[in-house]
Parts: sequence; C-alpha cells; structure tokens
Amino acid sequence: MIQLKTKGPRVIFHVDMNSFYASVEMAYNPRLKGKPLAIAGNPEERKGIIVTSSYEARSKGIKTTMNLWEARKLCPELIVMRPNFDRYRAASREMFKMLSDITPFVQPVSIDEGYMDVTDSLIDGNPLQIAHELQQRISEELDLPCSIGIAPNKFLAKMASDMKKPMGITVLRKREIQKILWPLPIEEMYGVGEKTAIKLKKVGVETIGDLAKKDVYELKQILGINGERLQNRANGVDPRPVDPDAIYEFKSIGSSQTLPYDTTNEKEIQQLMESLCNNVERRLNRKEAAGKSVQLMIRFHDRKTITRSKKLMNYIESKEEILQVANELLQLHWNGEPIRLIGVTVQDINEKQHIGKQLNLFTYEKEQDREKLYSTIEDLSKKYGKNPFKQWKKEDDQEDQPRTSFQKDFLDDYKR
Repeated sequence: MIQLKTKGPRVIFHVDMNSFYASVEMAYNPRLKGKPLAIAGNPEERKGIIVTSSYEARSKGIKTTMNLWEARKLCPELIVMRPNFDRYRAASREMFKMLSDITPFVQPVSIDEGYMDVTDSLIDGNPLQIAHELQQRISEELDLPCSIGIAPNKFLAKMASDMKKPMGITVLRKREIQKILWPLPIEEMYGVGEKTAIKLKKVGVETIGDLAKKDVYELKQILGINGERLQNRANGVDPRPVDPDAIYEFKSIGSSQTLPYDTTNEKEIQQLMESLCNNVERRLNRKEAAGKSVQLMIRFHDRKTITRSKKLMNYIESKEEILQVANELLQLHWNGEPIRLIGVTVQDINEKQHIGKQLNLFTYEKEQDREKLYSTIEDLSKKYGKNPFKQWKKEDDQEDQPRTSFQKDFLDDYKR
C-alpha cells in the first residue's frame, strides 16, 4: 500500500458528482439540458423506479426510489430514460483518472463519488485552488457538474460536499462543527439511516449536537459499537484513512430484481432465480472468489420483506450450487403469497487464493468435479497474481448489466 509522506493533519476531499446519471445523459445529448429528466430501471413496467433525476425534475418533487407512475403524476412532462451503465462507467472512469492525476490517494466509494487525500499535493497549491481546478476540469472536459467537500477527515468531507449542490465547494473545519453541524436534524447526518434515526429520537436525540453530547453508554445500549462511532463523528473524530485498496474489500455478492407483476407462478419465479444465480456466479468469477453462505430475500405483494440464509460446509461459486441452496430456502420460507421481488446473495466470500481445505473420504469425489473452484493456491497465484479478483474478464462486462444501480465491481477501471 502507498504510504503518505506527510504526517499530521490531513486534507481530505470528498468529490460527489451531481445528479450523475442524468448529468451524463445531458452531456451526451445537450438537448436534454434544462429539462426534467429521470433515469428509471424499466420505464415500460411497474418496476420502473426512479434511480436519479435532474435538478429540474427534483424541483417538481421527483425523488430517488419513487415509483415512476407517481413521478409522472407530479411531473407529466417528465422525460424518462433507461440507465445506460456502459456510458456511466465510461464517464466515471474518466472522472477518477482526473482525481488520480492529483494524488494517488483516491478511494472510490461508488460510481459517482470518492475521497482524495491531497495532503501531499498542497505544495502545488492550496486546497481551494486544487478543488476549483479539479471541478473546472471535470466540467470542461466531461461537461459534468460536481460538488467537493474539504475537511480534515472523511466524515466531515462527506458532510461538506452535501452542503452546496450543484457545483459547490465547501470547507468544513473542526472548529466550525458546533455552529454548522450540530444544529442539523439527526437524519441529515451521514451514517444515520431511517431506522437508526427513529431509535435515536426515542432517547431524545433530535440533532447532531444532541448525539455529540449524549451519554456514550446509553448510545451503545441501543446501537452497539456503532453508537460510539457515530458520536465520535458528530464530534468531528474520524481516523479512517483514504484507502485506495478499499475497493477490493468485499464480503458478499448478490443480485436482485423486481418482477413485472406480483406472481405465484413457480415457472416465472424459477426463471428469475436462475437468472439471479447466473449473475452472482458471473460476478464471483470476475472477482475469482467463492462463498460459504447463501441468502435469499423475498419481498411480497404487500412489501413485507424476509431474508433467510444458510451456512455451508464448503465454498461454492457455480450457478448450480447457488441455485440449489436458494431453491431450498425458497421451499422452506415461501408462504405461497404473491412475490414482488427476489434477491440472491452469496455471503462469507473469500478470494480463491486464500481458500484452503482438507478433503475427507466423503467429499473427495465431489471435489474432483469442482476442480476449477478448488485448484491449488500455487496455480492460482501463477495464473492470476497476488490479487486475482482485480483482473476481471473483459468478455463478461457487457453481459453483467446492473439492474437499477451501479455495482462496485468496476471501481478500479480508471487505473487501467
């Protein structure tokens, strides 16, 4: 891992592309600029959920995850487009290349946002100058807007980047936390989701300042170790480094899809299950990984959602093996009610080069049939190198299109 030269206070940027999918479409087709535009998973069917929208659409009340029919009621003139993930990946790759031209300490966290540690780059300018030049370059060369937060750590940089959109640059210093952050409602704090906010409000935490001053023991009682972590961040404490290798850390790989209509048709459900398991297999192969647990998610017609999982004795990676376990979970836990969405996830995953196991008499013959999965560490190292899952198969890229959101498989494209 690359080491920072400068010790002491950090200068961290959080670069957040504004309305990214919609902005990319506008850059590709300038006639869309200034118009209410939404990107939806499938405009022709009910599973058309708003993935993102332009600021013109947002001014009409359009929000991410809103049902398409609801969005069209609010804004009849709404222009709706399917996602074009190849186009977004290409734009993301070029954007991250620009970030890496400034510093090698770039940590992508999604297709449209990432952190930079520019501490060692300040000899070439002050942080505001670097931010303005970066923002201008992205705008001029890619025709895309972005907001940049500047702070001494990742949490504060993330909060800062959200304060002025689009095309904002915000500096947030620790000494300004009480004045700027503490009055904000607790649900506006990065890392506090809806369920966590409800729990915090039940114990009187209404603002970020309330969280910062709350008894840490009480916070740990309701949120576990995350309670202490969130309180530290509310007080401006976040020691996490900007880690360029963080994109290679993964614990699960999954795929989910909403059906065009609620169904109890076993043939349709089975076809979807096979498609999802095929997606998971392809992504495991790309990362040269396997897993020891399978999780099935079922969302019913009334939006009630259940997740059930099964731990396995051995690592698996093939579509057939994943499907077998997923079907077992389906048979055990499907109550026969109409299904709206299904998701299949392989968990407890590991790189193949780190997978080692001892064969016994009962598994030996079965293992022979899985030679591809359980080939020796030495052979894998020779073939794929130290981190084989970084070397993805190019021929798979076109087939493995995400459903309605970008998958993190491709976040090191800019290094190629």
